[in-house]
Amino acid sequence: MIWKIIHYENVQKKKPTFEFIQSLDPRTKSKIIELMDLLEEFGIQLGLPHTKKVACTKLRILNPENVRIFYVTVIGKRFILLHGFVKKKQKTDRREIKIAEDRLTDYLNRS
Repeated sequence: MIWKIIHYENVQKKKPTFEFIQSLDPRTKSKIIELMDLLEEFGIQLGLPHTKKVACTKLRILNPENVRIFYVTVIGKRFILLHGFVKKKQKTDRREIKIAEDRLTDYLNRS
């Protein structure tokens, strides 16, 4: 069975991770789509260099832009994409992790 990827949706029905991906250049979007296809196919078996466990798991798009997308696994072979950003420092900014954690809390409270 293939995994399903879902974009987090806030109470205003906006999908910030989807909007973030759409704002990127076509080459980076293409890499993200390829990586999401791998995630759907291999699920939790997908590992480094594509994914890395932090507070949530993050997809790593290793190109000049260093895009990261935090996601979590939920029951029913689903991934929820919580937050996307461009990594600018060696270490992931705690603020970016906090955004993903807050969105996860919101998702769980409304589910």
